[in-house]
Amino acid sequence: MIKLTILSDEAHEIAEALQQKIADSDALRGTNRESLLTIDQVTCHPDQVDTDNVTVLLSDPDLTAVIINKCSALKWCQSTWAGNAPLLNAGRTDYMLTGLKGIFGKLMREYVFAYLLQHARNLNAFEKNQRAATPKWEASPRVPLNGQTLGVVGLGNIGQALIPVADAFGMKVVGLTRSGNDVKGAERVYTPSEIEAFSGACDHIVNLMPDTPTTQNLLSYEFFNALKPHSIFINAGRGSAVDDEALISALDKGTFAHAVLDVFRHEPLPPTHRFWHHPNITITAHTAAESQPSDVASVFLENAERYLARLPLKYQFDFAKGY
Repeated sequence: MIKLTILSDEAHEIAEALQQKIADSDALRGTNRESLLTIDQVTCHPDQVDTDNVTVLLSDPDLTAVIINKCSALKWCQSTWAGNAPLLNAGRTDYMLTGLKGIFGKLMREYVFAYLLQHARNLNAFEKNQRAATPKWEASPRVPLNGQTLGVVGLGNIGQALIPVADAFGMKVVGLTRSGNDVKGAERVYTPSEIEAFSGACDHIVNLMPDTPTTQNLLSYEFFNALKPHSIFINAGRGSAVDDEALISALDKGTFAHAVLDVFRHEPLPPTHRFWHHPNITITAHTAAESQPSDVASVFLENAERYLARLPLKYQFDFAKGY
């Protein structure tokens, strides 16, 4: 039997999605058709959680981190995020922590190629010409994606989802991962020790690395200084992987063309941060690939069935490794 507490900014939407799916699931019913999963509490406020008795949480990591060390009976926490730095950094390791996977690839495709195409087709210049006091008919410079190389830092499930789209645009894909193991569809996979060669081999780069001790400031001066003048850098992984000063320095020198940043060391990004006012930086508010309540519910229910059957849970984090 699972008595579930939902702690999330979208707690009520997730609960509604869960209830609809629970009603259709025979796997979550006992021999007498009784429900093996009940929703005990639904809240967006950590201080409202019954920390003495909660055993299973479906929750946002940032909210959960506030109370995680008080949840003495906790056995399993299903996160609503792909990354779980707030919980991995909380110091507690005597429970099972599972994340979200398999649902972000399609959304990440939209985000990455929206900005790559905006740059490749120089859409800003055409809009500026149209809205000028005297509209201007001008074939603004363009750099087509066809024939270019897309670099992906972190070729996991989300990164691999970019490969078929890149292929459709006639792009090659190279990756950078901890292991350097081959990935289907990628022409080559580099390791962090080859980061300068990786950067120099790419026309555009997307960072999708998680936040771990080994990825802190991974993308620094040697990485940015090896980019090309027309390169776009997109960070949709974690802000801690980027050396902010190195990024700004390279942009100021014209080493590469533009940075699209969705994630930051501190969120919300402080209004005084230099990123906001840099002419060659585009900022989005951690919205590249947001989880939807129905997706969260599906991943949780799949794991709930495994939990009840005493099977290993999917997408479980290794506290020692940090991912």
